[in-house]
Amino acid sequence: MQYRPLGKTDIRVSVMALGCWPFAGGAVWGHQEDSDSIDTVHAALDAGINFFDTAEGYEEGKSERILGQGLKGRRTEAVIATKVSPNHLASEDLMLACERSLKNLGTDYIDLYQIHWPSRSAVPQPGAKAAMGSGGSATREVPLEESIDALERLKKAGKIRTIGVSNFARQDLTHALGLADIVSDQIPYSLVWRAIEYEIKPLCTKNRVGIICYSPLAQGLLTGRYRSADDVPEGLARTRLFSNKRPMARHDDPGAEKEVFEAVRKIQKVADRVGASMAEVSLAWIRQRRGVMSFLVGARTPDELKRNLPTLDVKLDAATSRDLARITDPIRKKIGKNADPWNSNNRMR
Repeated sequence: MQYRPLGKTDIRVSVMALGCWPFAGGAVWGHQEDSDSIDTVHAALDAGINFFDTAEGYEEGKSERILGQGLKGRRTEAVIATKVSPNHLASEDLMLACERSLKNLGTDYIDLYQIHWPSRSAVPQPGAKAAMGSGGSATREVPLEESIDALERLKKAGKIRTIGVSNFARQDLTHALGLADIVSDQIPYSLVWRAIEYEIKPLCTKNRVGIICYSPLAQGLLTGRYRSADDVPEGLARTRLFSNKRPMARHDDPGAEKEVFEAVRKIQKVADRVGASMAEVSLAWIRQRRGVMSFLVGARTPDELKRNLPTLDVKLDAATSRDLARITDPIRKKIGKNADPWNSNNRMR
């Protein structure tokens, strides 16, 4: 296992992190046996994975509770990252949310406490200037200063060790960096979703903010299991990679279906040449990108987790990495700077 610093701290996290949302089961993931989830946590620790990501919003804290059960007796081996929901960013709400998460996780401290999404945008006042960049109005319903002040108080009290953000783009991240030591930004990033490369990734690398990648396999697109857009389940074919005519889409974009599946076919050829699976090559490409601290893998059983581990042995040479970037560049250009996978009206600004 490889380990990298959590931002500018001396905390070291595994480059492969376990995303614990599937532990919640529920409407998104379907039935999930708690025993399978707990066994997966143990298997991750045994494999050297020490970084676990969850959130209070995953089925009202169920994911946190199951992770806490999995870490009983092994808490010191783990770096726990969890998130406060955007409807809990007011000072008092945030403090209470942290206490709930601590109870759910069965611990007295959280290693990385993240703002899950920026506060919703407030209606701008007459005469107010529009926000710089894409997405959002000039203000947030809860001022970021209020949320950061609460987080700093939690840090001073020893309830949390570090502060991170999730789904923050250039404007909000710049604002946050002016208020606190932000160690990480959790953001969607994969071979077919490279919107962060325009503005967010350069800002993170400049300020030593570790990038935590979610959806590094683009919800299965980069496993090779889908041959065309019509093969993709409706619930997954709702991102801006797909046409706005798809049944569950809530964006106005035309999508990039032609470009995506042309790229998938070419990535498979590169993977064949390398002698690894498409998923392994795709994760290796992400792992080797400058500024990437860790990437999340979702696993519901120890066997699922083990299928992801071989990617750590795959190393791409510079020419292959450039080739993969060239293959997916038409998608990057078509998607543009909006890093929000689901909405044309960018919630990240």
